[in-house]
Amino acid sequence: MGNAQETDTGKPTANGHRTADDRDTTPVDDLVTTRHTLTVPQGELSYTATAGRIVLRTEVHTDGAFDGHQPKAEVFLTVYTLDGADPGERPVTFAFNGGPGSSSAWLHLGLLGPRRVLSGDVGALTPPPYGLADNAETLLAHSDLVFIDPVSTGYSRTVKGEKPADFHGFQGDLESVGEVIRLWTSRNGRWMSPKFLAGESYGTLRAAALAEHLQSRYGMYLNGLMLISSVLDMGTVRFTEGNDLPHTLFLPTYAAIAHYHGLHGDRALSDVLAEAEEYAARDYPWALARGARLSTEERAAAVDKIAGLTGLSADYVDRVNLRIEHVRFFTELLRHRRLVVGRLDGRFTGWDADAGREHFEDDPSMQAIMGPYAAALNHYVRAELEYANDLPYEVLTARVRPWSYKDFEGAHVSVTGKLGTAMRANPYLKVHVGLGYHDGATPYFAAQHVLAHLPIPAELRDNISLAYYEAGHMMYVHEPSRIRQSADLGEFVRAASNR
Repeated sequence: MGNAQETDTGKPTANGHRTADDRDTTPVDDLVTTRHTLTVPQGELSYTATAGRIVLRTEVHTDGAFDGHQPKAEVFLTVYTLDGADPGERPVTFAFNGGPGSSSAWLHLGLLGPRRVLSGDVGALTPPPYGLADNAETLLAHSDLVFIDPVSTGYSRTVKGEKPADFHGFQGDLESVGEVIRLWTSRNGRWMSPKFLAGESYGTLRAAALAEHLQSRYGMYLNGLMLISSVLDMGTVRFTEGNDLPHTLFLPTYAAIAHYHGLHGDRALSDVLAEAEEYAARDYPWALARGARLSTEERAAAVDKIAGLTGLSADYVDRVNLRIEHVRFFTELLRHRRLVVGRLDGRFTGWDADAGREHFEDDPSMQAIMGPYAAALNHYVRAELEYANDLPYEVLTARVRPWSYKDFEGAHVSVTGKLGTAMRANPYLKVHVGLGYHDGATPYFAAQHVLAHLPIPAELRDNISLAYYEAGHMMYVHEPSRIRQSADLGEFVRAASNR
């Protein structure tokens, strides 16, 4: 376990923190530093941890004249820097999760940070009160780490008098997270460091858009993006009327989940996925596009094929008109066992009080991991990072909704154009994509589809690498996947740092 050796608040607030009752005072940064050691395969790491909130400000102009910088929000960061490293050589990774409404707790304590939660996995979940352990596979061995909690998540909040809704949308979120990255980079003298973004889920959409935003707004060019459980085009995952694309792109994931639960006999997963991908790429889109023009024989063949791949009954596939919405699938697949399967991770199962409902009441994979991460984060930040705040730490909150996509009015939400712009302007930008076969929220075949349509020249396609794991959305809850993914990310950072 990393042992804290000293604390330096350097702020006028008591104990390096403020309570919720102090929010009528002028906001100030309340960062706390502690020092730790950790043993990794490369040897012993001595590192400094910094936790706390920084104040975001905006320029104010009154009647055309500059009128100062107005505080807008306080954003919580957790930062790890390797002691004694050359800041010009040392990479730095800015990491965040998605939601929208998620803190960075998942990547922080699940995969990247120097400490990790002990949550267990399918069939062997850790009981409360859970635990923490050193993370010998931490990305800190290769890169400094800055974990960002967007406004209204974690301990991040707007200041008194400001509207949270200003940050609860694509553009407001993008600009605020981008400003955090600029501020930290400037204050810590890291403009010459190799720089990376690591995002998960909606955080991948944010990261791709940030790559373009940081370039065009600040002239900050990145070395790499780590996109974990990627969704760059919402049109590939939203089951809306007239949009058949998700039905085809989810099919291989449905097949993988059916395979995990024994509905494909002793066939190898690779064989099942190859068959599902081939059908999803060619015959399935054709069948859906034909609609009522399918002959009786063609429709019967499509029903049988889809049923065989998904593990659902032919009668069910026929009744839903060949179109399987994802939550309906998770609810239906194991109905004969009186179980539902997880959306975030289809390996998990749960019991639903109403075995006849159309959509499950709760995602059993989220239920399985929320407790360990909430307990670990709330303990860790106070007991080991020595930062205290009486606000609730929002691990995953619905208070950011409704989330505004007004910038995409009349079109589906996609950042493929922005990522393409960033890669064309910066041909050294590398992109690593991590995908879980059992991820029912951001299916791997949809990510493949989007990446194949990125508007970049052929010579830049080698800048993109993909890695697949036999787990779900948070693939790192599966220990073999966590070990391999940690190695994959470490190698990516080393190769893309151009040092």
